[in-house]
Amino acid sequence: MLVQPYLFFDGRCDEAIAFYREVLGAEVTMLMRFRDSPDPPPPGALPPGFEDKVMHANLRVGETEVMVSDGPCTGGPGFRGFALTASLPDEAEAERVFAALADGGQVQMALERTFWSPRFGMLTDRFGVAWMVMAMPNE
Repeated sequence: MLVQPYLFFDGRCDEAIAFYREVLGAEVTMLMRFRDSPDPPPPGALPPGFEDKVMHANLRVGETEVMVSDGPCTGGPGFRGFALTASLPDEAEAERVFAALADGGQVQMALERTFWSPRFGMLTDRFGVAWMVMAMPNE
């Protein structure tokens, strides 16, 4: 079994992809726009101008595949208790990634030393995605 995160960006997916490429070195392994779909959406299913938005994309971030879209989110009062975790090889890289993700976002816990990591912090980025950033402990 493989469980993967799927993130919806409410029309800002291209911006999010560019941001994660710059900050995390994300690689786009697949991208399809609504206009490229072999089956057009039913009339009225998409807001005007959405034909150039991202219907589906796959991003490789390190060893992880993350799926992203502008497409209609499941919406409603859903489960909100989640965060993506970025485990970085050292403190300097953890500090760089944390600062970049925090730019335009909101820090919940500043990057600091914990009993499990030399640097750990929590934030929500500019797209509303919750992150936990940590430096891997030296063994």
